[in-house]
Amino acid sequence: MEAIWIYQFRLIVIGDSTVGKSCLLRRFTEGKFTDVSDPTVGVDFFARLVEIEPGKRIKLQLWDTAGQERFRSITRSYYRNSVGGLLVFDLTNRRSFEHVKDWLDEAKMHVQPFKIVFLLVGHKCDLPSQRQVTREEAEKLALACGMKYIETSAKEATNVEESFTVLTRDIYERVKKGEINIEEDWEGVKSGFIPNVVHSSEEAVKPGKRCFC
Repeated sequence: MEAIWIYQFRLIVIGDSTVGKSCLLRRFTEGKFTDVSDPTVGVDFFARLVEIEPGKRIKLQLWDTAGQERFRSITRSYYRNSVGGLLVFDLTNRRSFEHVKDWLDEAKMHVQPFKIVFLLVGHKCDLPSQRQVTREEAEKLALACGMKYIETSAKEATNVEESFTVLTRDIYERVKKGEINIEEDWEGVKSGFIPNVVHSSEEAVKPGKRCFC
């Protein structure tokens, strides 16, 4: 029997308000783009399967968080159970870039004792004439913070698929190496439904605990 999905990863999307987090998620999960969307209130949920290798699918639970300060207490509660995320800034808004380190520090503080893997995303690359952040300085910041960097456009569907795939593959490789493990009372990584297969990071998918969701 073919696996439905081998692992489930819970990812969070963070960054300042209006950088385009919801647009990225809708483009990735629904293939749609809208110029005008209501600000996220609290947290929204999306899901999608990603095939990282032939026949190997990862189920992504995607949490879209509000960037406004008044919702930060809600956002913080989702860090701990996330194994990775997109840290998004707007290439046409330098202030959102300057806040990247603050978002990263906050996430690392609240995810303890677990690990979280981030991908730095410079969004709205379809607006070169309005760009306020160069690729070079964004890549330098990403390197200093131990992240990979990619530029995207939800409007033109540029690197949207790639951004989620790169992050998912990065987490998957760390799981295979044992750098990230399945833990009790942690929702970041879960085993999928694969009959009669033992996962490298746990004993096995025990009878009665298989998930078909």
